[in-house]
Amino acid sequence: MTLLLAALIVALTLGITFWASRRNTSASDFYVAGGKISATQNGIAIAGDYMSAASFLGITGLIALNGYDGFMYSVGWFIAYLTVLFIVAEPLRNLGKYTLADMLVYRLRDPRVRMYAAVSTIVVSTFYMIAQVVGAGSLISLLSGGVLRPELAIPLVGILMIVYVVVGGMLATTWVQIVKAVLLMFATIVMTFLILSRFGFSFSNLLGQVEARSGAEFLGAGVKYKNPIDLISLCMALVLGTAGLPHILVRFYTVPTAQDARKSVVWAMVLIGAFYVMTAFMGNAANVLLGRDAIVAANAAGNMAAPLLAQALFGGAGTVGGEFGLAFVTAVAFATILAVVAGLTISASTSFTHDIYNGVLRGGQVGEAEQFKVARLATVAVGIVAILLGLLAKNQNVAFLVALAFAIAASANLPVILFTLFWKKFNATGAIWGIVGGILTCLALIAVSPNIRGIDPPEKTTGRHVVQAAPIFPLENPGIVSIPAGFLFAVLGTMVGAARRNEGEDERRFEEMQFRAYTGSGVDGTVAAHD
Repeated sequence: MTLLLAALIVALTLGITFWASRRNTSASDFYVAGGKISATQNGIAIAGDYMSAASFLGITGLIALNGYDGFMYSVGWFIAYLTVLFIVAEPLRNLGKYTLADMLVYRLRDPRVRMYAAVSTIVVSTFYMIAQVVGAGSLISLLSGGVLRPELAIPLVGILMIVYVVVGGMLATTWVQIVKAVLLMFATIVMTFLILSRFGFSFSNLLGQVEARSGAEFLGAGVKYKNPIDLISLCMALVLGTAGLPHILVRFYTVPTAQDARKSVVWAMVLIGAFYVMTAFMGNAANVLLGRDAIVAANAAGNMAAPLLAQALFGGAGTVGGEFGLAFVTAVAFATILAVVAGLTISASTSFTHDIYNGVLRGGQVGEAEQFKVARLATVAVGIVAILLGLLAKNQNVAFLVALAFAIAASANLPVILFTLFWKKFNATGAIWGIVGGILTCLALIAVSPNIRGIDPPEKTTGRHVVQAAPIFPLENPGIVSIPAGFLFAVLGTMVGAARRNEGEDERRFEEMQFRAYTGSGVDGTVAAHD
């Protein structure tokens, strides 16, 4: 039954993909669906893009195993959209065309900025993709009863995502995300209702059962993050990282106007907020109804807590209802992964083709046919890289892996975005230093953190840590250090580059940029303020 439902979802999404392929007649269609997606559709698609395997599988498992500390992922990811709504959405739509680099280069007329912004997009998208394919490996292994190990399942998902993007482009990706968002919200609402019915429709009763099973300390901070600085660092990355995520930002180019971009965010926040509230019910119910041992036995990182909870809610293992619940939720989670991976893949391939190949290497002279060809080749390359890295990280929790992608986005992209929009003296050298410094600082801290370095027990056949050595950097998430470092590098780079630049010209561009960013002047046929 599980395989049948998963196959039906794959068939549906492939049908959408081939339908969309007939409507891809230009580079704009492939990159951003021609900018013709409505605000409501885009808002649902953003929610579908954002509610990833990390949200559904990872957070449910983290709450089940770590209580309050796991729920901080839900809080951080939801609050993050306020930054997107109030700071990023409208200026991004008014200043750019296809990618984050478009917005930066509108003011900072330097091809190096486009190159480094594209590299940052590819790095962040790749980290995010790792989490999705890791979740896919766990899911398909469960679907097949262990016949298909993650080593086989991860390449399978990679191949599917390549097909979605190569054939259907952004239009197919958008509709796959919409279908997935509707299915995921339906599944979580049904599960939440069943959970409440088990506990007298009282969240307090549910928490009381959690306390009885796991102790009062489980409902407070400190179960996972013994060091409060680690929790602060995580929250910084989650709250600030969304505004720098390329696969989220690119969605604002798929709507006709900046007003539609703002409306999209509001729609997304409604759906995302409701979903993250429900993760608290699912995670705590998994703790009570399944128990830590059963969750860890299915997947050491807790990624299978949600499907197993559905099985228990619908009747338990061995019953028709239980098997249907497991099958349906697992299939929905699989659709979740396919949709998010498709969005990440098209973001990375668009950035390479539009920014690096066309914008930097070819000076913007690449024709439509050649852009299509290069974009599809880039999609294949991105998919192969994601598969290889996913195989290396197959034993990690997916929510935790995504948090690292958020840390990179907040460290490298957010400082440059904010300074471009609000600092008159900011220049191209500052942008390059900010991007490179933020990425390198973040990756260096991750490499020497407990995520990579640690001592696993001798009895473990597959260690959690890549390097068997004591960690040098004590925090699991580097955000508290790497985010300020990104801002600092951007400031230092601006100071270094100031002597070589025409400050009067920079300030004139800043004024032009702000006028266009907040009025939409010159966009979509409106009257421009300057010639």
